[in-house]
Amino acid sequence: MSLKSLLMPMISQRLLARERLEKTRTRVERNRQSRGEPHRIRYFHQIDDPYSALAASSLPQLAQRYRVEIDVSLVGPPDDAAAPQRSMLIDYSRLDAQRLAQRHGLWFSDPGAQPGGQRIEQAGLLLLDAIRHGDIVTRAEAISRALWQTDTAQKDLLQGDPRGGPLPTTEALAAHRLDAQAMRRKQGHYLGATFLYGGEWYWGIDRLHHLERRLQSLGAQRDGVAGLLYPPGDDLATLHDADADPEIDFFFSFRSPYSAIVTPRVFALARHTGARVNLRYLLPMVMRGLPVPSEKRGYIAADAAREAHWRGTPFGRVNDPVGKPTERGLALIPLAEKLGLGEAYVSAFMHGVWAEGIDAGSDRGLRRIAQRAGLAWADARDALQDEGWREVAERNRQDMFARGIWGVPSFVVGDTAVWGQDRLWAVQEALLKGGSGRITQPGQSGI
Repeated sequence: MSLKSLLMPMISQRLLARERLEKTRTRVERNRQSRGEPHRIRYFHQIDDPYSALAASSLPQLAQRYRVEIDVSLVGPPDDAAAPQRSMLIDYSRLDAQRLAQRHGLWFSDPGAQPGGQRIEQAGLLLLDAIRHGDIVTRAEAISRALWQTDTAQKDLLQGDPRGGPLPTTEALAAHRLDAQAMRRKQGHYLGATFLYGGEWYWGIDRLHHLERRLQSLGAQRDGVAGLLYPPGDDLATLHDADADPEIDFFFSFRSPYSAIVTPRVFALARHTGARVNLRYLLPMVMRGLPVPSEKRGYIAADAAREAHWRGTPFGRVNDPVGKPTERGLALIPLAEKLGLGEAYVSAFMHGVWAEGIDAGSDRGLRRIAQRAGLAWADARDALQDEGWREVAERNRQDMFARGIWGVPSFVVGDTAVWGQDRLWAVQEALLKGGSGRITQPGQSGI
């Protein structure tokens, strides 16, 4: 065992511990009170981002529900390193935002293409004008709706300043975005539709439940406020048996923390519905030559830990399986599947590496994982010599891309393809509909 493998689990356990997060929150709140400052949320809005369009609709509600001040900054899209498949991200974001809107009763509908550049710029100028006049919280949703909707009445909302005065210049908008992006990067993020409160990031309406719970724990809610704006959920208790012989294609990476924390829930969903889980394993992005920026790595680790703690999923004592540990781990999947132990083995690997800090790159560590899953170590050791898994992993990657998905964890049920550990509710709906839950727009191709 290397010194890195020895120290990493102890360091990660401390950094990702729930107790550390709570202490940080307590310190931040104590400092806020000592300075006599209000609860302040900084929201970063990407003008042409569907998720930002949904997030904009939450701003008035947050202001109505909580005693907070909301500052809004306009940012551009993520850098290429943070969005390696940009065209796929753009197309998928529109579909996924429509799916979210339908789930939560919001207004977004995918028009099938991005808005034109001139309309995006005009929307940006109106948004910056609203920021300067202090009414961005109440105007952001209407401007975003005008940008994305295609009817004439909505388009007219983008024409000129409703106050009758001159709008900011394009140069002012560009300068504002550069400053906002520098601020976002300095604070440790890379996406739009993000909320920053007390040093902690919350992406999109998917993570607002964490922010709301935090504000409620601080007593910041207004009188009569209860519940959450957009409750998360994939509650298995609400399900019934799905159609006969349903299947879930589960695309995952052994190095993905989101894959790790969703693994027990995927298999629980399958048991509850009688679905079969097809293990579609891939090499991690970084092992396929795709860099991951530091701010992206940092946010994903912290967010995965927060999601795991909230769900009660063991996580945080990590021994990063990048490189040799992942390759060795993947090499045993064909053997495990042949013996009917695929679920047991993948679960054991994820738990061992991400919750116990086991070094899967060592014989001692991988042997513990394999034996927990019911594999004989002699058979496992022989399976490590077979490189056939590499072709399977590449084929899985190609199949995933063909469905319009490029990241893990992702799931395919019939014609429905979704990305993210927070999309199991969509997988459930697809199972219950026999896989017919895909949102389709005329003339679209894709997932």
